Amino acid sequence: MQQKSPTGVTGAYAIVTCLFFAWGFITSLVDPLVAAVKGVFHLSDVEAQLSAFAFFIAYGVMSLPGAVILARLKSVPSVLISLGMMVAGCLIMLAAANLAIYPVVLLGLFVLASGITVLQVAANPLSAALGSPERSHFRLTFSQAFNSLGTFIGPYLGAALFLKGIEVKEGAVNTAAARAGSLAGIDRAFFWIAGLIILIGILIYVGRKMIGAAAPPPPHDTADMGIGVTIQEAVSSPWALFGGLAIFLYVGAEVAIGTQMALFLNSTNVWDVPLERAGKFVSLYWGGAMVGRLVGSALLTKVPAPRLLAAFTAIACLLCLFVFTVGGIPGGYAALSIGLFNSIMFPVIFTITLERSSASEEATSGFLCFSIVGGAIVPLIVGFVSQHSNYVTAFIVPAVCYAVLFLFSLASGRARTHLRDEPAAATIH
Repeated sequence: MQQKSPTGVTGAYAIVTCLFFAWGFITSLVDPLVAAVKGVFHLSDVEAQLSAFAFFIAYGVMSLPGAVILARLKSVPSVLISLGMMVAGCLIMLAAANLAIYPVVLLGLFVLASGITVLQVAANPLSAALGSPERSHFRLTFSQAFNSLGTFIGPYLGAALFLKGIEVKEGAVNTAAARAGSLAGIDRAFFWIAGLIILIGILIYVGRKMIGAAAPPPPHDTADMGIGVTIQEAVSSPWALFGGLAIFLYVGAEVAIGTQMALFLNSTNVWDVPLERAGKFVSLYWGGAMVGRLVGSALLTKVPAPRLLAAFTAIACLLCLFVFTVGGIPGGYAALSIGLFNSIMFPVIFTITLERSSASEEATSGFLCFSIVGGAIVPLIVGFVSQHSNYVTAFIVPAVCYAVLFLFSLASGRARTHLRDEPAAATIH
């Protein structure tokens, strides 16, 4: 039997946890990037939201193929492939920043997010497996806390790099120097991100034997389970479909609010602050989610998950309606506080669905990850509404999303659950 050094396993776990931070940081950079490309390339709200579309559509394209890659190649090769895709995406972003071509930005974001999607499929079970089995839930939760830390830091640094001197209000004109400075910031950000990913990849390659020995084996039947069969099994379960709709709407609402938050706070009928400063405030939106996960984890030990989800979705819906009806300075604070109540939604929706789905865990989990594609679709709808009205009015769209999630929570409280040996790990978005 191969002996695994506790120190070595701990080091491997630390490396894998860096992956969680990296993809949280990169994902949250999309928020200031949407505001930046709107000013740099003179885009409409819908055109700017194509950045979010290009990023999150990768979940719809790559989630199920990512599960097949993991099943056939196992954890470490899958992680290395995903890191290679992420580096390729960063290099395309460097080319886009230097050529100042928006479609190349969209291509870079899609390739980068495709790598992140495969990485999420592989890294969650890997994080849980690197150590003693009885502490697996602690390790995964701890890794996901670093994901939240990345989403908190990303918007602030992104705003400082991308939005200095950029204006997006109607009639505003950005100077050539401001546009060049924003593109240079994008270039620097993705250059250093590529370097970090390469470093992590080298560390994982060096420790591949030890990490591979601790990695969980793939489900015995998944290697023969194609994408079509996985989808067919998932859609045969009404609760897998309902859960997929819930994930679609949750991620869509969260991403739509985050990607338009800087533009919203910058607008004259809200806070009317410079775009760079507004972009830095977006960190508070994601920071609220980080705090909410800590508080929510404690509450879930005492409150049934469907009941807590009902409370959080109802409050999020009411906050959106408050923004929609009041706007102004109070509306800005209300919008930022929505992140606090987004906090538990993804993991709770994920586990509620797994408990009630009649499909296998693998098929249900793959379909729920596929449903993250809502982050591509809903922001486009929000961008369309804001383009034809204003950023305050656009909050009616996430309000509708949270209202449906409230109905999902009520229905789940009455539904029959299926006993499972070990719930699959949910990737906290």
